[in-house]
Amino acid sequence: MGDKNATERLAADAAGIARAAELLAADELVALPTETVYGLAARADRAEAVAAVYRAKGRPDFNPLIVHVSSLAAAEGLAVFDDRARSLAARFWPGPLTLVLPLRAGAGIAPAVTAGLPTIALRCPAHPVIRAVLQECGLPLAAPSANRSGGVSPTSAEHVLAALDGRIAAVIDGGDSECGLESTIVALRENGWQLLRQGPISEETLADQLGAPRPLQATRIEAPGQLAQHYSPGKPVRLGARAAEPDEFMIGFGAIAGDCMLSGSGDLPEAASRLYACLHAAASSAKARVAVAPIPDEGIGAAINDRLRRASA
Repeated sequence: MGDKNATERLAADAAGIARAAELLAADELVALPTETVYGLAARADRAEAVAAVYRAKGRPDFNPLIVHVSSLAAAEGLAVFDDRARSLAARFWPGPLTLVLPLRAGAGIAPAVTAGLPTIALRCPAHPVIRAVLQECGLPLAAPSANRSGGVSPTSAEHVLAALDGRIAAVIDGGDSECGLESTIVALRENGWQLLRQGPISEETLADQLGAPRPLQATRIEAPGQLAQHYSPGKPVRLGARAAEPDEFMIGFGAIAGDCMLSGSGDLPEAASRLYACLHAAASSAKARVAVAPIPDEGIGAAINDRLRRASA
């Protein structure tokens, strides 16, 4: 895969689905049709695959990625469901509803997928093609919209190729998306619920089942479509550090070694995929402070630095 290689255009048949599953298992990216928009799918359990998503889309916004699953049973392996969550899944899954729920311990999801948060955004899609791919590969798939960051969401294979040809391994042409509008996102709290993103399923429809939403304040970004807020390890963070002081946990990059490495080779997409894992390691360490090696302020590096500035604020 890479800029020099044309993206494979796969038919929405058994052979295309099998090829897509094979590529996804090998950490490659495949754009898949869903009933909302085309998603850029990667296996959600591998940091390398998530780094490839950042590389293809360009500057990441560090929103958590929605994880697509084949069934409620698969979802329950990744998140803690209560009766409300099960009732929503029974009514709206498969379909354009994303649930933000507590991440289950040992779920095995790459930290960059959840943006290091204790919650995970899950959806069981209805489109027959992505459902077939999920069944074939047996993996949870993180799938943001299949476009360059900041671009218009794609609702056809042509849209995908216009933005990403040569940057991803394949696209399955499943025709035009049915919804063309990203899924509704609901966060379930211990004492209420919030609508995090408007979508095909209205707030009124959800309120019929859940009661009125509570005016709860989200402290951190939990899903695409929310305003970015900082992620802090809960300790002072020093940026642009060439070496650590005795009481600092060092996050390294390139030639500057650290207790946790963003990327030893200086690869910015890898650094983006590793950022939350390193911040978590820093938070749980015995060191009182955190130092971070300089990150080039270009391309994805600019987004990494923006996130680090928020973490150090």
